Amino acid sequence: MSLKKIICALDLADHSKVVAAHAAMLAKLSGASIIAVYAAPTMTQYTGFHVPPNTIDDFVGEIVTGAGKAMEEFIAEHFEGIAVTSEVVIGYAAEEILAISDREEASLIVMGTHGRSGIDRILFGSVAEKVVKNSKIPVMTIRPKDEETAE
Repeated sequence: MSLKKIICALDLADHSKVVAAHAAMLAKLSGASIIAVYAAPTMTQYTGFHVPPNTIDDFVGEIVTGAGKAMEEFIAEHFEGIAVTSEVVIGYAAEEILAISDREEASLIVMGTHGRSGIDRILFGSVAEKVVKNSKIPVMTIRPKDEETAE
């Protein structure tokens, strides 16, 4: 098996730097390219709250534009010398990451976990867990260190 394309799922939080470092190291060692992915949350569940759909669409558009700019800066800083493309998508993160992985015929997914436990995990679930359970390819998860999650 050889690594040709690595999906690097990012949320652009502090922990994304650690996730990017692992993906970059693997890309440099293998010669693989990276597809950096940011999934903006879908806002369709809020359409029943008497918020005009055009307002929601505008808000999502602003999120995507901002995330696109943030991704460009992040890639320039963390993936120097590596062939990288980026995608900012709207939807449920696990589904979007898996769809891009299939479409791009990726070799590996690298992503962080948020280290949630207890009631947080029950209420919010885990994007990483859903990706690991449903991925056709290997998934490398990077758990944040305690000092990264301290508030």
